[in-house]
Amino acid sequence: MAKNFPEVDVVVVGMGWTGGILSKELSEAGLSVVGLERGAPRSSQEDFSVPHIRDELQFSIRTGLMQDVKRDTLTIRNNPTQTALPMRRLGAFLPGEGLGGAGVHWNGHTWRWNDQEFKIRSRYEERYGKKFIPEDMTIQDWGVTYDELEPYYEKFERVAGISGQAGNIQGKIQPGGNPFEASRKNGYPMPPLQSSLAVDLFGQAATSLGYHPFPMPTAQASMPYTTPDGAKMGQCQYCGFCERYGCEANAKGGPHIAVIPFAMKQKSFQLRTHSWVTKVVMDADKKIATGVEYTNMQTGEECFQPAKLVILAAYGLNNVHLMLLSKIGKPYDPVTQKGVVGKNYSYQTGTGATLFFDDKIFNPFMSTGGLSMMMDDFHSNWDFDRGPHDFIGGATMSGGMFHGRPIEYHPVPPGTPQWGKPWKEAMAKWYSRSMSLGSSGSVMSYRNNYLDLDPTYRNAFGQPMMRMTFDYTDNERRLSIFSADILQKIGKSLNPTIMTKPNPRVAPWSVVPYQSTHNTGGTIMGTNPYNSVVNPFCQAWDAHNIFVMGASVFAHNSAYNPTGPVGALAYRAVDTIKNTYLKQPGPLVSA
Repeated sequence: MAKNFPEVDVVVVGMGWTGGILSKELSEAGLSVVGLERGAPRSSQEDFSVPHIRDELQFSIRTGLMQDVKRDTLTIRNNPTQTALPMRRLGAFLPGEGLGGAGVHWNGHTWRWNDQEFKIRSRYEERYGKKFIPEDMTIQDWGVTYDELEPYYEKFERVAGISGQAGNIQGKIQPGGNPFEASRKNGYPMPPLQSSLAVDLFGQAATSLGYHPFPMPTAQASMPYTTPDGAKMGQCQYCGFCERYGCEANAKGGPHIAVIPFAMKQKSFQLRTHSWVTKVVMDADKKIATGVEYTNMQTGEECFQPAKLVILAAYGLNNVHLMLLSKIGKPYDPVTQKGVVGKNYSYQTGTGATLFFDDKIFNPFMSTGGLSMMMDDFHSNWDFDRGPHDFIGGATMSGGMFHGRPIEYHPVPPGTPQWGKPWKEAMAKWYSRSMSLGSSGSVMSYRNNYLDLDPTYRNAFGQPMMRMTFDYTDNERRLSIFSADILQKIGKSLNPTIMTKPNPRVAPWSVVPYQSTHNTGGTIMGTNPYNSVVNPFCQAWDAHNIFVMGASVFAHNSAYNPTGPVGALAYRAVDTIKNTYLKQPGPLVSA
């Protein structure tokens, strides 16, 4: 028999960035809040200290901070004609598990998406005509604007501790920043990270070709920093252990240091780790959520936590899975194009190249997850004409080094033997004499890219696994080819001794090699219940006391990393809950 807890005002499912933000803000407002995290508790002091945190075997190879696919995974296929098979090993993306979620092991890249993304269908139709958008492309306007999110972007940047150089402050273009970014009220809370030779070379090459390079905005502190709430961040030590790792110096902004500790100071907040939510429970009319069912993963005990308000703040894919398992909203059907839950799943594309120099030393072991020079000339730059290239979306380009970890980083020129003395000699020569170029490209949403429940495979709880149906289309292939050509041009301008050829992603998408942990869509945002799961305040159309957080509400995917709008939307939602919803619970937008 399930253990029933007393009812609380709010139950939050997942304790990453969004769960931490909602838990902190709502508990500080006096509401009783229970935060449920299916992974283990974590702290920088106990879990990320040296030398333990620099264990490449545990954290890079065995993905120690990520979800365990032996307990729950997805099935994968490229199109509806194929039989989906379970993902038995993490590869293309790395969802986090444990207190802080993916906000612990991320690289910190933080962007402000602008109206070019939020009004994507109307913008492209106005400029290029309706026929420019492929018939099977299901992009749509989100129902929110950059101006509405701007103050929440700034709030998140200050809480997360972002280092960067603003490019547009109150309409005035700033030297050294991104000239194509939307206008912002203030600059970043900290200046950019220190530069490196690879960063400088990319900046010089991009400038010489007429582009507009600027330092990556990132959540590594370039100096000691105290957040508005009083969290202390140390200065980045450029240790090279960033992505896939917790930060030993508390220099990388994360929910486990920036928001969750402040929720835990409130008497009205309870944190329960090792708590795997399996279902959102609805009332008899299926209109109101009454709480959530979960399993205590340490004891096996089944529990029910009743609540007046349910916040789904797990990793985006897990939010979609929970909505499908709980039968909230109508599942998307690609044949009829009816239903919304699971619709518009998107990912990212990209390419890269490695440059080798006989006469330069880069010291790649002295780096960090955001040490990169960027250019946005082919993404947020709306003056860039997509028409001749026949694609929707865009790509950012970058140059720099994220790490030089000895087990993982083995740069050798093409044609080098894969083992033995020749490989060792090549490694010894080129380890310090190489740098990387990369691009990140947007992926639009399509009729046949979606998420649903698998009819065959089940997880450790006996529930259907979620099935992912995804592949690139000609739009993304053309974008990737275009990006590869730009990287080739930039790389050649640096006159490297050897350069690998940037390979565009034109083959069917594969879940095997890592690409990016930027999965979006499935509980998308929109202006009505017929084309979306949540309204512009992230409130579910089908149950007014359910709010869904995170990148699953994105109606397509940008070339930018998703964390900026994820944080901004969370702060906007919690402000709306506190100032509007709680005064008169009900739908915030008329259907």
